[in-house]
Amino acid sequence: MTARVRKDYQQARWNEPVIYELSLPGARGVLVPMPDGEVQAKAGDVLGRLPKGMRRAELPNLPELSQKHVLSHYLHLSQETLGSNITNDISEGTCTMKYNPRINEVLVGDPRFAELHPDQDEDTVQGILEIYHRFSQIIKEISGMDEVTFQPGGGNHAVYTAASVVRAYWAARGQLEQRNEIITTIFSHPCDAAAPATAGFKVITLYPDKQGIPDIEALKAAVSEHTAAIFMTNPEDIGIFNPRVDDFVRIVHEAGGLCFYDQANANAFLGVARAREAGFDMCHFNVHKTFGTPHGGEGPANGAFCCANELAPFLPVPRVVYDGKKYHLDYDKPQSIGKVRDFMGTAGVILKAYAWTMMMGAEGLRETADVSVINNNYMLAKMEGIRGLDYAFRGNGIRRQEQVRYTWEPLKNDTGVGTDDVNNRIADYGIEHYWTSHHPWVIPEPMTLEPCETYSIDDLDEYVEVIRTISEEAYADPAFVKAAPHRAASHRRNDDASLDDPAKWAVTWRAHVKKTRK
Repeated sequence: MTARVRKDYQQARWNEPVIYELSLPGARGVLVPMPDGEVQAKAGDVLGRLPKGMRRAELPNLPELSQKHVLSHYLHLSQETLGSNITNDISEGTCTMKYNPRINEVLVGDPRFAELHPDQDEDTVQGILEIYHRFSQIIKEISGMDEVTFQPGGGNHAVYTAASVVRAYWAARGQLEQRNEIITTIFSHPCDAAAPATAGFKVITLYPDKQGIPDIEALKAAVSEHTAAIFMTNPEDIGIFNPRVDDFVRIVHEAGGLCFYDQANANAFLGVARAREAGFDMCHFNVHKTFGTPHGGEGPANGAFCCANELAPFLPVPRVVYDGKKYHLDYDKPQSIGKVRDFMGTAGVILKAYAWTMMMGAEGLRETADVSVINNNYMLAKMEGIRGLDYAFRGNGIRRQEQVRYTWEPLKNDTGVGTDDVNNRIADYGIEHYWTSHHPWVIPEPMTLEPCETYSIDDLDEYVEVIRTISEEAYADPAFVKAAPHRAASHRRNDDASLDDPAKWAVTWRAHVKKTRK
């Protein structure tokens, strides 16, 4: 049976303005009654008791709308949303666009958890401390490492924690000025270069050999008495697992350096391979990706940084420890790099991840890896027949893991339609997620698909057929594809140039107005 392609799909498209643009001076959602005279007399001059430095000089600039218009605004936005619970959402599955169990959302909504505060006395939060401790034991077993911290606020932050630990390690040995270089690879996650650079290291980047594997001869030339560490992702973001990773570790260790394993793509090897067996000194997991916890809109997220005993003294504080009777927060770590984030990390993510892992069990974690790799290679086999589409390092004899970096370069050369155009057109079929790659595009016109364990064969077939349909459209009428989307809430911007203008960048609407409407 041919997979369904939603050619009749039509999404609500309100072209909804920013809420400040809907503001009407004087409009109110709720008229708050003024306090009566008796209350005012008892309260006295409340504002007068505030320190002068805490008082606003002017009223806050809030949008002024009626209840009805506030409701309409947010309902319009909700109707313009696509996501994993609404539609087929394949791509970047390890980045949690996959389906995640709803029951875990009930857990974190339970008042017994939701109303905890991180400043409470540890005697009153023994339950969540136990969850932290138990989950750390699970992560130790999965990675083979000796110690774990969940303080980092995400995967990139865990990589920065690794760079900070490396810096502290060499500083403690009086060798930081000498050990000032960190090696990475071009298809590792960009944070494996950015985090060490932010921590003050010089970064050396290795490029692949003809098979798409980081060039081991280049590594031999790069290591020296200046090598502090290597930071590498495996499998890399093109889906290729480095079969000589243990040789890479050995070469760096022989040069005196440390080895960090970026495991954001761990859906490929859960229960199959461990960082310890490859000889790594450190690794990390994106807890929110690998362990079944949704994150969107840049959060909530959590990174797990794991290390061998030799590096444990430098971990962030506090550490959760158990004395056989109670759980404690241990700050007594004189060599610690200190805090990398307030409190203990994202407790809700840890609770959901712990519940997911316990539901899966050891066999389920291994099945996660098996199904992720099977799904990916099934899609790859079906993608190979699509006109205008190729993939990186085709024919190298190495089976891809949980993702593939495809290239639309042939389509671009034939029709002028590139990967960004395909990205825009795919929304017209009710599919929300499509990822190109990190910049710069080393693989031209990239498309990186990463189906993980939660997809059915029907989901995979539908996604492939949509890609095939867009290819056929591009060869038949490239201008139509380049003008997409046509049936989705999203649309082409008329001022794309402003996205590259720092004078117009802003985090908030008010900051944007201040910059652009002087």
